[in-house]
Amino acid sequence: MSRIRIKMCGVTRLADAEAAVEAGIDALGFIFHQKSQRNIDPKQARQIIDRLPPFIDTVGVFVNKKRHEVEEIVDYCRLAYAQLHGEESPKYCERLVRFAAPCQVLKAFRVGPDLQAGDIWPYDAHVRGYLLDTFDTKMAGGTGRTFDWDRIQKLKLRRPLLLAGGLNPDNIIQALERVRPYGVDVNSGVEVTPGIKDHALIRALVQRVRSFDSGEAGSIGQ
Repeated sequence: MSRIRIKMCGVTRLADAEAAVEAGIDALGFIFHQKSQRNIDPKQARQIIDRLPPFIDTVGVFVNKKRHEVEEIVDYCRLAYAQLHGEESPKYCERLVRFAAPCQVLKAFRVGPDLQAGDIWPYDAHVRGYLLDTFDTKMAGGTGRTFDWDRIQKLKLRRPLLLAGGLNPDNIIQALERVRPYGVDVNSGVEVTPGIKDHALIRALVQRVRSFDSGEAGSIGQ
């Protein structure tokens, strides 16, 4: 089995980013959406990103933002990925990939009863992977709730899957065993309050994911 990638989203502080890197997080997410409790200013995000060591992926999270604004933030912050959480079309993704290169695109979908495989497949040619999150009528993400993981198989994804939605140290092994994703995206499950991370929870989650990688998950009481 390949190594599970771990992304921590909602970074607002350098201390949290540094703790995540030290714990073994692979990617850090910065939310550029004013309605989010974890919204960050591009200038502040760039200051954090400039302090990161090599080989840590940086991800900008956007919700229905005008494409030229996304491109400006991607360029200014030197982001590796743009993660789109709104109703961005396949054409939007195609153009973003073209004009924001070498930044790559991840498309997020909120899993509710109406989501079908046919809603996702048109994006295949333009994105590197799909992030599946919990559907909520008011929030684009960060709900702190899991969704019915059994629905994932029906979506027949043809790109790597990043699992999100209410993941924390207590349920991460169950999620990995049930879903077998390429990677996981954690946020509220490793927080004290929105935007403020709990460093002990970050370490615990990374340790459990790595125990799963090595086949030792059962030895830590899961």
